[in-house]
Amino acid sequence: QVQLVESGGGLVQAGGSLRLSCAASGRTFSNYAMGWFRQAPGKERDFVAAISWTGSATYYADSVQGRFTISRDDAKNTVYLQMNSLDPEDTAVYYCAAPDSDYDAPGLTGQGAYLYWGQGTQVTVSS
Repeated sequence: QVQLVESGGGLVQAGGSLRLSCAASGRTFSNYAMGWFRQAPGKERDFVAAISWTGSATYYADSVQGRFTISRDDAKNTVYLQMNSLDPEDTAVYYCAAPDSDYDAPGLTGQGAYLYWGQGTQVTVSS
């Protein structure tokens, strides 16, 4: 059974940085792409970033391009989201997600590509 556990959320001032981690277990991590989504209060869950199974391709929402960086460490079965220049609009619960399809899973910017989800970690950015 695939399990995803996020960590690293917290309270930070605008302009600050946080790094989220997502530890995966239950299958061969290196064979799968990974993604991050977020859900702000009263809003739908939105795509943030994704990384291919090789790590050679990354995808970002326009709102975080240039500020956030997704990366992976297959030796640690962990995917990271480095968040810089944080803005109060980045306040949300951040979710790690893993697709059902291995290797070149299609549609990584959409929720439909993902079958497994973590419990989420709260990120709050104060102004």
